[in-house]
Amino acid sequence: MSHVFPRHTHKPPPTAVRGAGCYLYDADGKAYLDGSGGAAVSCLGHGDAEIIAAVQEQTAQLAFAHTGFFTSDPAEELADLLAEHAPGDLNRVYFVSGGSEATEAALKLARQYFVETGQPQRRHVIARQQSYHGNTLGALAAGGNAWRRAQFAPLLMDVHHIAPCYEYMLRAEDESAEAYGLRAAQELEDTILRLGPDSVMAFMAEPVVGATLGAVPAVDGYFKRIREICDTYGVLLILDEVMCGMGRTGHLFACEADGVTPDILCIAKGLGAGYQPIGAMLCTGAIYDAIKDGSGFFQHGHTYLGHPVATAAGRAVVRKLLRDDLVARAAWQGDRLSAALTERLGQHPHVGDLRGRGMFQGIELVQDREIKQPFAPEHGLAGKVKAAAFEAGLICYPMSGTRDGKNGDHVLLAPPFIISDAEIDELVDKLSGAIDHAIGSAAG
Repeated sequence: MSHVFPRHTHKPPPTAVRGAGCYLYDADGKAYLDGSGGAAVSCLGHGDAEIIAAVQEQTAQLAFAHTGFFTSDPAEELADLLAEHAPGDLNRVYFVSGGSEATEAALKLARQYFVETGQPQRRHVIARQQSYHGNTLGALAAGGNAWRRAQFAPLLMDVHHIAPCYEYMLRAEDESAEAYGLRAAQELEDTILRLGPDSVMAFMAEPVVGATLGAVPAVDGYFKRIREICDTYGVLLILDEVMCGMGRTGHLFACEADGVTPDILCIAKGLGAGYQPIGAMLCTGAIYDAIKDGSGFFQHGHTYLGHPVATAAGRAVVRKLLRDDLVARAAWQGDRLSAALTERLGQHPHVGDLRGRGMFQGIELVQDREIKQPFAPEHGLAGKVKAAAFEAGLICYPMSGTRDGKNGDHVLLAPPFIISDAEIDELVDKLSGAIDHAIGSAAG
């Protein structure tokens, strides 16, 4: 009997024993093509000797030094590397152990910034419906997925949610993409004005929405207008790139594709590529200086901040991404993956939309393609796709509740950047079969 508390208690998972390249292997020797990088984590694949060596060397030299007493060379060097390549004036880096910690830290920093600058009345956070920002209580409150929030609602702080920039469902037939983007962004300004311009502290959004909407990028111009609105009313723009950042969209930082720079940016997942748990919050010099010139103390912290082994892994990952041009590879192999999906599924009667950027692709499944009608939730389509793909030896990331937290299904793909053409073909073959099997089961 296992004493591990699993994610789901009704179906114990197989035991993973080995990883190599784009594959994981279970205790029975079965191979699984990692078509989602776990949860968009394993950007370099599994068993990378260079990253493993960096972790081993750092562990032997210095495994842990609490940041209440010390900094460390790997933390300093990784921060330098990120600041050098980050857009705009994002030049201070706060290391944590994962994505939820990064977004939680961002919310707390935004609040403390306004307290330190004499604007304690700024307390409201605005985010988007169908967003996902993590599972700690602050991050969950900012997230806009109704299903994830429901049972914890009495514990959550009040966050105001506007509609996502979700072109497939929310752009009118007679509306240009540009006009739709401006209309979607206008909801932010309307909400700021309704709440009171001097009471809003931050707007948080994912540049490409991941788990809960299925690799949905904004239309051109949307985030530029969002940035203008935030600047007009003195609201901090927090961009959550935990899932879509670190090269996954074909840009080292996903916001580069939209031509905007946030005030605070969150990364994780691909930063450590699965070799160590690590995340980071980046902020502008102006925000940092407000703390430095005020109390001097960010009233926040965790035991494993700036962990030497975790930051050594992150340093090795980022160096490899840059040195080996793997961000560009994510872009061109992402184009090939998108083309293969379009060829195989573009005319599928139950595929409503194919979208994404780079090595971050989404497939929205529908019962009726013409009217974009989703399958009824009781079909459990996403779970059936996941099970059928896993049985076939493919790891993918299907989710239900795409439309509103209850209705709709999509599949998220986020394979390692090193994926080969042959492995892309294998992924699409197995996914297509899994979708057909699951839909046949749902229809039956």
